Amino acid sequence: MLIRRAILDGIVSGDYDLAFRRWKRPAVKTGTRQRTPVGIIEVTAVDVVAIADITNADAARAGAASAGEVKAWLDKRSGTPYRIELRYAGPDPRVALRDSPIESDAEIDHVVDKLRRYDKASRWGPWTTRVLAVIDEQPGTPAADLAAGFGREKRLFKADVRKLKEFGLTESLNPGYRLSLRGESLLKRIEGINDEKGSLFGGDRLG
Repeated sequence: MLIRRAILDGIVSGDYDLAFRRWKRPAVKTGTRQRTPVGIIEVTAVDVVAIADITNADAARAGAASAGEVKAWLDKRSGTPYRIELRYAGPDPRVALRDSPIESDAEIDHVVDKLRRYDKASRWGPWTTRVLAVIDEQPGTPAADLAAGFGREKRLFKADVRKLKEFGLTESLNPGYRLSLRGESLLKRIEGINDEKGSLFGGDRLG
């Protein structure tokens, strides 16, 4: 469910807590949590609504000037109209994670195990540490250029980088990426370790 940045900011501040959409079937449900540029937004209720019942007060809670503005927006779309209640559920946990260096052996073992699983499941071979190393050496390089260096399609390459972001190891730039403090600490902890298969801990940092 796409939400404009201005509305997201209003949800964080508490000024807004509603949204209206038309869907063939609900795209979210009560309890859905969505990551956004401002943090986690939670859906607290999803109900079918009669457009005629939308009030000016409802519109204000959705960041609109009037009920008429909301109705006009909905009238341009097809599907069943829904009233969605929203709340700010806190910052994206990945943000805090990426600022936390890996310090304990147990923590590094946990992350390494996860990355090895990604390597093992990959159709194009071990990639996790190779991609981290290249991002470390080429911060801010457009994703298309990084993908080309690996002989990969940009879309699939970006999907893999998002997996690294889930562990707080990378941060998105415009363009490209950089390693987070956590990602930097991971490479430092494993530097110099070799895996003869070239998977995790591959000796060639550029892959």
